[in-house]
Amino acid sequence: MQSWKTIKRDTILNFNKFLSIEAHTVELPNGRIIDNWPWVVTPDFVNVVAVDENGRFLIFRQTKYAIDGASFAPIGGYLEPGEEPLQAAQRELLEETGYTANNWHYLGSYAVDGNRGVGKAHFFLAQNAQPTTEINADDLEEQELLFLTHEEVSAALTSGYFKVLPWAAIIALVSIRR
Repeated sequence: MQSWKTIKRDTILNFNKFLSIEAHTVELPNGRIIDNWPWVVTPDFVNVVAVDENGRFLIFRQTKYAIDGASFAPIGGYLEPGEEPLQAAQRELLEETGYTANNWHYLGSYAVDGNRGVGKAHFFLAQNAQPTTEINADDLEEQELLFLTHEEVSAALTSGYFKVLPWAAIIALVSIRR
């Protein structure tokens, strides 16, 4: 199978560093040209499932604008310009929790929307996480750091407490690795 080819891209909206909209002209493998294919540009991001030396998962209970009520969430955030995904994952773990980890596992990179872009998710598992400093997060949402067992995290996943798809996906990936 061959990939589609981008022939041309025009910026329709450049809202800020977190969002722009483009119209692409694409060529399908059979040679067909499609004009005005909508493409959403957002920064790539990381999600990290952190597990401490006692086997407890560091999970947030937090709010997000697009979610009704609170949700469970892993550690995460956008990559800074020029930052590698592992660096971003380590930075986010430290900023959001005050923890560092000495055992990192790359779980893959995933398209968020296979047809419209919307950034790429980079997933990591951080094991043997230990507290090293104070939390220094600049997140807008209210969040509470919880320490949950694998059984509690699995029950939360199957009960729908992880309300954002990448969050549920990384928790599921980690759960099947155990």
